[in-house]
Amino acid sequence: MLVGCCGFAMPQERYFATFPVVEIQQTFYQPPQVATAERWRERAPEEFEFTLKAWQLITHPASSPTYRRLREPLTEAARERCGFFRHTKEVWAAWDRTDEIRRTLQAQVVVFQCPARFTATEEHIENLRRFFTRMPRSGWVPVWEPRGNWPKDVVASLCQELDLVHCVDPFAAESVGGKVAYYRLHGKTGYRYRYTDADLRWLAGRIPRGRRVYCLFNNVSMAEDAQRFVQVVGKVASGH
Repeated sequence: MLVGCCGFAMPQERYFATFPVVEIQQTFYQPPQVATAERWRERAPEEFEFTLKAWQLITHPASSPTYRRLREPLTEAARERCGFFRHTKEVWAAWDRTDEIRRTLQAQVVVFQCPARFTATEEHIENLRRFFTRMPRSGWVPVWEPRGNWPKDVVASLCQELDLVHCVDPFAAESVGGKVAYYRLHGKTGYRYRYTDADLRWLAGRIPRGRRVYCLFNNVSMAEDAQRFVQVVGKVASGH
């Protein structure tokens, strides 16, 4: 099991010495320069693992408030063609930029986090199917985090058909697909939530056996909670 944070929750040198994995958030808002990703990879231990979020131009429409952090201006016409896995030059160019950083970081996982407005309509399902069917992939795993109203059976069927990993917050939902388990812990009541010892013991008991598991904390006390969780898992494994 790999435990870490969504973003560097402490100075990089200390983070690399503390955790075995980090989920890069910057790639969602605006992919960094390749030279920046190269520095991250060079500074990290050889066995350290990077995962990253796909650029928002792939998943989110331009009306999303997260576009406020986009540094590259888009024309009105281009804005209309972004998001929801649309089959457009803007979406595919955004994937090329994401994939360039993935390859630089040697990342094995890319997280496609969707907005709540991306619901299980026929159009959205077709967009999803076309995007992941066309996408070349080798040596990495696509992780899908749906946030809209998606029936479990539809999610499970798409994950099986498209070879996707269903990403969830285990305190809010159950994963229904994927060869690995990928958990993003957003706080039981929101970002400011601090996990209790009882929460972490419950989570340790829910970790599936026989699968590669990622647990990425994404709350205000993510670094502290992630370290405490590692200790709890160790105690559970030792029978204490």
